[in-house]
Amino acid sequence: MTARTPFRPSAGLLALGGVAICAMIWGTTWFAITLQLGTVDPVASIVWRFGLAAILLFVGCLIFRQPLKLTRQQHLAALFQGMFAFSVSYSFTYAAEGRIASAVVAVIFASLALMNLILFRIAAGQKAAMAAWAGAVLGVIGVAVLSGAEALKEGGLGSGAVAGVGFAFCAVLASAFGNFFAFRGQQAGSAVIPSTAWAMAYGTGLLVLFGMATGVEWTIEPTAAYLGSLLYLSVFGSVIAFGLYFTIARARGYALASYISALTPPIAMGVSVLFEGATFGWAALAGLALVLAGQGLLIKAPKAG
Repeated sequence: MTARTPFRPSAGLLALGGVAICAMIWGTTWFAITLQLGTVDPVASIVWRFGLAAILLFVGCLIFRQPLKLTRQQHLAALFQGMFAFSVSYSFTYAAEGRIASAVVAVIFASLALMNLILFRIAAGQKAAMAAWAGAVLGVIGVAVLSGAEALKEGGLGSGAVAGVGFAFCAVLASAFGNFFAFRGQQAGSAVIPSTAWAMAYGTGLLVLFGMATGVEWTIEPTAAYLGSLLYLSVFGSVIAFGLYFTIARARGYALASYISALTPPIAMGVSVLFEGATFGWAALAGLALVLAGQGLLIKAPKAG
């Protein structure tokens, strides 16, 4: 008898698994974020979230003996990554959700994969395969079909919608630039977890300076809902999800990694069905099919060169 060859998952299968985990986590953070809204200033909530996440990542690096020392070039990349990905992007996201339905924000964030392809083509000269472009476009169309009707039903185009949509697009653009500077850190030789820890720390520090300049009240709501959501957003939504996200991005490209933003709305809608009694029709299923088809194209597409 010949010995069985042990099963070894392919790089594509591992990437798919990482994407699924990130999508599950970030798909549930939409609901967790609603538990943060209310009495605490959004800037303060973001500072608590990423400040705690940065501390956990630094402690993890010390435990697993990952060097935290970065070169000047790596620090600069982490600084700009933190500024765009964690400070600017999340500030605009909270501002957008205060004006339009979260489903509309989710639809707009589905354009991140396409935005990354465009930015990396212009700024880094990366040429993505046609399958990647097609997958990114399918993601945008799919999520738009999936949640567009719900957004309109919830009044997404009411008063203040123009500003909300503008803020959401600013958040997506900031996220794309955050990805680009994460890529610059990768080019400079920085490791994923230490550079992410520094990026979160820099983003938190910049938000603290902004809050001090604008008179933010640094309060915290001592309730189970607020503290529980804070822990979930910090540990799962930030430490685990962003660690996986940037690992996938380095291995398979930022377009595939950012496609997670196209998969989160279906999961967020499922959470809404369970906890908020929402219902969705055939349009949601059609949109989900398009999203999954786009995901398949991006998984199979060769890494941009």
